[in-house]
Amino acid sequence: MKVILTEDVKKLGKRGEVVEVSDGYAKNFVIPKKLGVEANDKNMNVWKNEKRREDKLAEVRLEEAKALAEQIGAVQVKIEMKGGTSGKVFGAVSTKEIATAAKKQHDLDIDKKKIVLDEPIKSFGAVSLPVKLHPEVTATLHVMVVQKEE
Repeated sequence: MKVILTEDVKKLGKRGEVVEVSDGYAKNFVIPKKLGVEANDKNMNVWKNEKRREDKLAEVRLEEAKALAEQIGAVQVKIEMKGGTSGKVFGAVSTKEIATAAKKQHDLDIDKKKIVLDEPIKSFGAVSLPVKLHPEVTATLHVMVVQKEE
């Protein structure tokens, strides 16, 4: 029996593939557990339409990520921190603080988990950080850490 997989199945195939399985395996395991559906004409058309819709949605998300990357690259986020005389920050600048400052200063919605920060920023000055917006799109965020005036 031919089956269209609706989920990834170990040792059988990935989501969307049409695979040949035994009738018993399909009727007793794959179809009841909603891991796949029978590959008849109706289900094939439904699957093709769903795949087309998912492709369009992925294309829209890619375009949105590219637009956001241009906005991020054009601005500089300024963060004020308390610090000592040696040029060190009291504490550290985290991705949460960077995302919050970008939202306040430039109205940019950046997820803090997408900002790549190998180690927290502990000194004053300019830093360029990569932001993974999409698997194909990485933006560069310019951050300026300055000492807070008291």
